Amino acid sequence: MIAPLRTLALTCAVAVALTACKKQEQQTPPPPEVGVIEAKAETLPLQRELVGRLSPFRSADVRARVPGVLLKRVYQEGQDVKQGQVLFLIDPAPLQASLNSSQGQLASAQATYVNAKAAADRARSLAPQAFVSKSDVDAAEAAERSAAAAVTQAQAAVTSAKINLGYAEVTSPISGRAGKQQVTEGALVGQGDVTLLTTVDQLDPLYVNFSMSSDEMTQLRRAQAQGSVALSGDGKSTVQVRLADGTVYGEPGTLDYSSATVDPATGAVTLRAVLPNPQQLLLPGSFVSFQAVLGERKNAFLVPLQSLQRDTVGGYVMVVGKDGKVVRKNVTTEGQQGANWLVTGGIEPGDQVIVAGVQKVKEGAPAKAAPWNPAAANGNGQAPAAGAPAGAAPAAAPADAAADPAKADGQATEGAPAAEPTKQ
Repeated sequence: MIAPLRTLALTCAVAVALTACKKQEQQTPPPPEVGVIEAKAETLPLQRELVGRLSPFRSADVRARVPGVLLKRVYQEGQDVKQGQVLFLIDPAPLQASLNSSQGQLASAQATYVNAKAAADRARSLAPQAFVSKSDVDAAEAAERSAAAAVTQAQAAVTSAKINLGYAEVTSPISGRAGKQQVTEGALVGQGDVTLLTTVDQLDPLYVNFSMSSDEMTQLRRAQAQGSVALSGDGKSTVQVRLADGTVYGEPGTLDYSSATVDPATGAVTLRAVLPNPQQLLLPGSFVSFQAVLGERKNAFLVPLQSLQRDTVGGYVMVVGKDGKVVRKNVTTEGQQGANWLVTGGIEPGDQVIVAGVQKVKEGAPAKAAPWNPAAANGNGQAPAAGAPAGAAPAAAPADAAADPAKADGQATEGAPAAEPTKQ
């Protein structure tokens, strides 16, 4: 009787041990599978998203430079004009009369000079024989010099009168787009002040005026001095404008001016870029958003947006170490480039940065790393389910399933086996 009881007890003990082992195996899940990328140090463009305002490359006010009555507008408002093209006509009659008067005074001065010169020559020829006194010779020569000065003065008056007569035709000082007429025909212009008639703006190229905070400019220049940031290969910083519909403008601009002082009202530094506008699609005065490439960042890393986490300490990424365990690394970022963060510190080349499955890992716990496949990741950046082929896209739901949830549920029930109840 005792032997069977011992056999029964031994059998129960073995069964309990097997049950305990099986339960322990069920309670120890395998390490989660995560999608990772290998961090690679690169030389990347240092980009900034900015907003600026367009202004003409040159803008010239066309003004009346002589007094007179405006007779006619010659140009077409809103059309392109050339440098030196006549835009307005001012009544030239008073100006022509002034020129005639100056020419008459010049003729009189020239005649006086001829007589004075003849008298001076006669006195100088008679002086050696003592036929005239020294004082008479001096007086004759003084009259000659005064007459010569009067001729010069009269010639200047004639030149001035000719210039004023030329101003009766108001021309464009530059080539560009002529604006609206500011004064109508028949108005008296240039009387007491220089009357504005219109404005001509050069639209190709355009200026893009923008600003950056003084702190950001200081950091950028400090980084350039330390060698971690360098200018682009051509030594110039560029800007790429985006149009209102989101498309990229086809002509890149070039930074050509940076203020040497900080605006005390805004704490910002004024910058300017030159933007080609051959088709004149862009107009002065409008705001544009653009991406400015201010140099090249050396030894930087690009990590996908979903891999970066933040807490009260700052930004960090989770990395699968060489021992297969997860390590937290605090990082320093310098803005966003497309779908990636530009990381300038905190990670090393070769680090396996977790992109998909960040929510499933814990610092110090093991994780199974697999190359991250963006095409197979879902909208939340999670890794594809185990057993799914790499790069396989999720099956699309039937078109009528979205409209009828009950029908969708029914199709799912028919097409897949019932899920097992969750084990506690």
